[in-house]
Amino acid sequence: MNNIYIKPNNWSIIEEGFEPNRVKSSESLMSLGNGAMGQRANFEEHYSGETFQGSYVAGVYYPDKTRVGWWKNGYPEYFAKVLNAPNWIGINVSVNGEVLDLAKCNKIKKFRQELNMKEGWLSRSFIATLQNFIEVKVETKRFLSLDFDEVGAIEYNVTPLNNDAQIEFSPYLDNGITNEDSNWDDTFWDVLSVNHDDEQAFIVSKTMKTHFYVCTSMQTQVSLNGSVLKQDKTVNDGINKIAFTYKNQVIKGDTITLTKYGGYTSDRNHDKNELISVSKKTLAKVSNMGFEALLELQKKSWAKIWDKADITIDGDVAAQQGIRFNIFQLNQTYSGNDARLNIGPKGFTGEKYGGSTYWDTEAYCIPFYMATKDQDVAKSLLEYRYNHLEKAIENAEKLGFTNGAALYPMVTMNGEECHNEWEITFEEIHRNGAIAFAIFNYYRYTGDFSYIPEKGLEVLIGIARFWHQRATYSEAKDKYVILGVTGPNEYENNVNNNWYTNYIAKWCINYALKSIDKVKEGYADDYARIVGKTKITDNELDRWKVTADGMYFPFSEENNVFLQQDGFLDKDLVTVANLPKSQRPINQKWSWDRILRSPYIKQADTLQGFYFFEDHFSTEELERHFDFYEPFTVHESSLSPCVHSIQAAKLDRMDQAYEFYLRTSRLDLDDYNHEVEEGLHITSMAGTWMSIVEGFGGMRVINDQLSFNPKIPQQWDGYSFKVNFRNQIIKVNVCRGHTHFELEGAQDLEILVNGKPVLITPNNLVKV
Repeated sequence: MNNIYIKPNNWSIIEEGFEPNRVKSSESLMSLGNGAMGQRANFEEHYSGETFQGSYVAGVYYPDKTRVGWWKNGYPEYFAKVLNAPNWIGINVSVNGEVLDLAKCNKIKKFRQELNMKEGWLSRSFIATLQNFIEVKVETKRFLSLDFDEVGAIEYNVTPLNNDAQIEFSPYLDNGITNEDSNWDDTFWDVLSVNHDDEQAFIVSKTMKTHFYVCTSMQTQVSLNGSVLKQDKTVNDGINKIAFTYKNQVIKGDTITLTKYGGYTSDRNHDKNELISVSKKTLAKVSNMGFEALLELQKKSWAKIWDKADITIDGDVAAQQGIRFNIFQLNQTYSGNDARLNIGPKGFTGEKYGGSTYWDTEAYCIPFYMATKDQDVAKSLLEYRYNHLEKAIENAEKLGFTNGAALYPMVTMNGEECHNEWEITFEEIHRNGAIAFAIFNYYRYTGDFSYIPEKGLEVLIGIARFWHQRATYSEAKDKYVILGVTGPNEYENNVNNNWYTNYIAKWCINYALKSIDKVKEGYADDYARIVGKTKITDNELDRWKVTADGMYFPFSEENNVFLQQDGFLDKDLVTVANLPKSQRPINQKWSWDRILRSPYIKQADTLQGFYFFEDHFSTEELERHFDFYEPFTVHESSLSPCVHSIQAAKLDRMDQAYEFYLRTSRLDLDDYNHEVEEGLHITSMAGTWMSIVEGFGGMRVINDQLSFNPKIPQQWDGYSFKVNFRNQIIKVNVCRGHTHFELEGAQDLEILVNGKPVLITPNNLVKV
């Protein structure tokens, strides 16, 4: 744990003391979301210091025209960007005419900020002496409602401490916002109307090009010592902004409070002509409930989430805080309520990566959502890709593929490829494999085969066709090769025969063939429909099999390992242990040319294949490859440490497994990559959950049975987790020397523990 300022706490992320140089980092770490919208932890009041303003609406994006020096055929025309949405949280505050601005106060003391993960709210408190020497205490609390996901609520309290003072609140809506990462400094929003009605205000705007209509709204109320004030206000409105102003003379020691409800309604869920009327009704409903009643609902909703998803760790506060932070942010980002949505690598915490969908969802996130929610949530993530199948076929056609071959995008909002780096867009084709693997993984875990004949097989056929066409027959090798690719390790571009890519291509073809046979035998109507739609023939399937059976895999006889790609041994094989710390991270210290010529691995590549296909290899083979590749791995991808933690645990290297776990769980809290101010690493957070459940807990599905091989790091006294396996909840509590299993369900369940069958029955504790 190398954190500088976040306080150790089991349930909260706490910052004490105001330091301007960490404001942007805290804005990321304390971000809020409810699956439908999210925001960075920006101050409500004006702040003239360095800040990264960010509010986001799920599914609303802008196609920012790609900016490259040399256009290539097939290049994506745009990079999709999650839009910085109009700001609804703003509350300007003045004290005797002096603007409250923490960047300009004479003195700030007792500053404390807390993100309460158990109950889903953010609070902040401080005592500030303004330049006019008035001292005030400020206490704020806000949350984004899970129950009314188009609404958030803020309670903002000001108490003058050393004198009576006139306190002026100016809550506002502001559409004059931009994205920090715009390619061309485009204006993303077109304001259609700005208006108000009593204590409510509305800005209706639409996005350029994509034409999403969004109503940003607010409703406000002022109270003195808990009693609501009925008073006049001043309304200031303009082209992009509307503000209410309330002025009150407040006696020293009294507390004046502004309560503000606000949020977004969009035409993704409502008629674009009814956005204001919907907002009015929603705001009226929550304001009639009141802040405290709405907060109580929030606490209950989070309690339901934690009941299934929580992982407890005894004896290690840093580890406990880390896993709960990851679980909390995953649930803030994606709720599973809307199959049109997916999980962006930064979620609602920043703009990097555009907020789009990557292969991270299938490779890392689906296991978490399968086990901590109902299986329909994971199924929605699969259906997201099925709904984009035609776009994946179009993406492949742009690159010259035919006959329904599908190449899913590396980055997407609507199924179109929108990544603007050549070596990623055209070469990192392994993402196709992760999408097929997710279908297999879903069936393996849930036992629900119905998705495959209904939708999944069409996806598998399109992917298999792509791999068959992408492979090239090499006369010299008498094998099929795959040339010019980038594997998961993005520190090696345009390589030939990346082992992971070749292996998953072979597996995808074989799995598609196996699934076709199973659907043909048991689902005649679906099979006939799919054959009619895809026009597959026995001759085509035979040609697939020839390609899969003849796939080439580079191998070193000397080292007795599969090579990451052709030519890997030609590099100067200096291990990370001999790389000066002053040179790390290399992606910030080295030129791209130097990185590409080095042996250093950004993230698990060959070992990613050993993780997916663990049952294809012996423990001895895993150990050999782990020992060969891990010393060259710099783990500068957020997706790397979790895979290594799981595999180190399997190899009984518990100290190493724990070290990797701590790194993945506290990646953002400890800012390992020195970039947390840009946003959090949301998708890799699912890897933290995997590190405990699959790593230390040893959970697998073996021959249709749930299996555990529990281990415990020496730093822990015990840990527990729950998994939803085929609609029954199994609680696992691992202590030193034994493990307890408890079943919340209606039927007995036989599981494997350390390879031996154990029968667990409903509501009975079984000790192994």
